[in-house]
Amino acid sequence: MEILPHDLQEYLDDHCDPEPEALQKINRDTYLKVLKPHMLSGHYQGRLLSFLSKMMQPKRILEIGTFTGYATICLAEGLTEDGIIHTIEVNREMEEMLNSHFKSTNVENKIRLHFGAAEAVIADLDEKNFDIVFIDADKKNNYSYFQLIFDKVRSGGLIIIDNVLWKGKVYGEENDADTQGIRKLNDMITADTRVEKLILPVRDGILLIRKK
Repeated sequence: MEILPHDLQEYLDDHCDPEPEALQKINRDTYLKVLKPHMLSGHYQGRLLSFLSKMMQPKRILEIGTFTGYATICLAEGLTEDGIIHTIEVNREMEEMLNSHFKSTNVENKIRLHFGAAEAVIADLDEKNFDIVFIDADKKNNYSYFQLIFDKVRSGGLIIIDNVLWKGKVYGEENDADTQGIRKLNDMITADTRVEKLILPVRDGILLIRKK
């Protein structure tokens, strides 16, 4: 779902860098072959993730929730020459598609794909100073993931959480369990004095968190 009006979103899409050809193909592939293709980051959000990554010039990125690899590739665009992005996907059936998508880019050698529960994979990773963490997995565990990775993010590092406006429900009257969970996450991050935070009304809402 787009939070912004369609005409405004189209204008923004038209006035940012074009979507790379490999990502255009992944976008089409996702919509043709995968259930819930709207989970894809897409052109505008992808360019935002790439932009942030290039500003940070990260050596290490962690992504929780790979899906079809679109955001993975966008984040990898900003990695240093020896940089690595670790990305975690729970659905092993995505492996063939993901490998194909990554091979179609020039960042394939910077991507480390892991399958399994995020908690277990993170515990096994020998990494302690992530520059960027992107959380875009099962929403009910967002705050648990935030707590799990917090001490593994360097001071000044960036944590990004997707879907925090939850189709506009968080500022509406809805009180279903999922909406309440996203509201609680946003409120707890807002009250956390260890970080600076900002919600951007991009796509379904992106929460930017800078560790002090």
